[in-house]
Amino acid sequence: MSSSRQHPTGGRRRTARSFRRTAVAAGSAALAGVLLAACGSGGGGTGGSGAAGGGPVHIKVWAWYPQFKQVVDEFNKTHKDVQVDWVQAGVGQDEYTKLKTALKAGQGAPDVVMLEFQELPTIQLSKGLLDMGKYGANEDKGKYVDWAWKQVSDGDHVYAIPVDGGPMAMMYRADLFKKYQLKVPTTWAEFKQEAAKLHKADPNVYLTDFGSDQTAAGWRQGLTWQAGSRPYTYAASKLPDLGVKLDDDNARKVYEYWGDLVKNKLVDTQSYATTDFYNGLSSGKYATYIAAGWGPGYLSSVAKKTAGKWRVAPLPQWNKGDNAQGDWGGSTFAVTTQTKHPKEATEVARELFGTSEAAWKIGIDQAYLFPLSNPILNGAYFRNKKYDFFGGQQINKVFVPAANGIGSFDWSPFQDFAYNTETSEVGKALQGQTPWSSVPGNVQQQVTSYASKQGFKVSR
Repeated sequence: MSSSRQHPTGGRRRTARSFRRTAVAAGSAALAGVLLAACGSGGGGTGGSGAAGGGPVHIKVWAWYPQFKQVVDEFNKTHKDVQVDWVQAGVGQDEYTKLKTALKAGQGAPDVVMLEFQELPTIQLSKGLLDMGKYGANEDKGKYVDWAWKQVSDGDHVYAIPVDGGPMAMMYRADLFKKYQLKVPTTWAEFKQEAAKLHKADPNVYLTDFGSDQTAAGWRQGLTWQAGSRPYTYAASKLPDLGVKLDDDNARKVYEYWGDLVKNKLVDTQSYATTDFYNGLSSGKYATYIAAGWGPGYLSSVAKKTAGKWRVAPLPQWNKGDNAQGDWGGSTFAVTTQTKHPKEATEVARELFGTSEAAWKIGIDQAYLFPLSNPILNGAYFRNKKYDFFGGQQINKVFVPAANGIGSFDWSPFQDFAYNTETSEVGKALQGQTPWSSVPGNVQQQVTSYASKQGFKVSR
């Protein structure tokens, strides 16, 4: 976690939250052993929580969502036979470290745990996640956007229930666009033109900030995702096979594009998790903030004095008229193999949010969660909701189509290492030590070598 302030929504988490600085080197040997075990037989755990006798079963849940107590209270009020005992065990990596320790020890893990999408393969690889498909979770398949469901399932196996996501869009200062007579860009070519026009008019103002630090690794991943890059082909059922293709033409296009903007000083390069970045959003230094569906909550928290000045527009496209989308962030509920009550724990994971309008009203209004549940996502309440911070704009009429347009995407079972490696190579490019065009190839080489050493059979 960064020492600076976190995003306020969902442990928000997406930038300053949990793009974890784990001790990757220390975990390498352990991962190799885990892979060997995962390719063989796996068993359940012996831990868990719950009440004996005739009372309700108590399910321990670890999660860091804002205002989550109200969601838990709503669940407990509407369920008699199952009750949730909520524990805030840490945000992002703090929670993950405790979870991995408990799973390794064979005891101490919760029944249900909040996990980000990119963390699922790593925990699943260690045989730490229950297959909820055995307890009815497959019935929920049609209730969630397709790309999210594919990330939590493997055939009939279901390892988590989607909660919230981060479809990307462009938030922009309408007052600055008017002042500098800027056009809202619909393509990345137009974005570059407007960036040059703005910076020429005022060298102290940038169209945006390029997230160059570790906390923005998911942001950069989201942009390559939108460009059509699919760096991994991974399914637990196909271990030890793993596809790694981080250096395709689409990824190179994105790095070269942003590298050109950086070299020509058309965008700023402040780290996202810094006071200077927060100040830039509120002072007018940045005319746009390219962010995710949880971004409105973050922005309204760190740039309160700019309320009413912002609007939301779709993410610029590489080809005019296209509808390519990317995602930055997102979380799920998973059941651990240490639970003693798999049926009840699965029920909790499915129904804490699920399609509950009451729970989601809390999540939407107070936590700025972006729902991945189809009835909520496409429902009138969320889609038509007006936001005072954005001048009364119904911003979800931009974000909802983006969420529905996101394509499938696989994560690697060592996403921390991949993010660390990519951030290091971006840093070298920023310092002029390596060409921006070389970043994807350098990352590809290192990640492929790492995966092979862990026992994966790597192909492109």
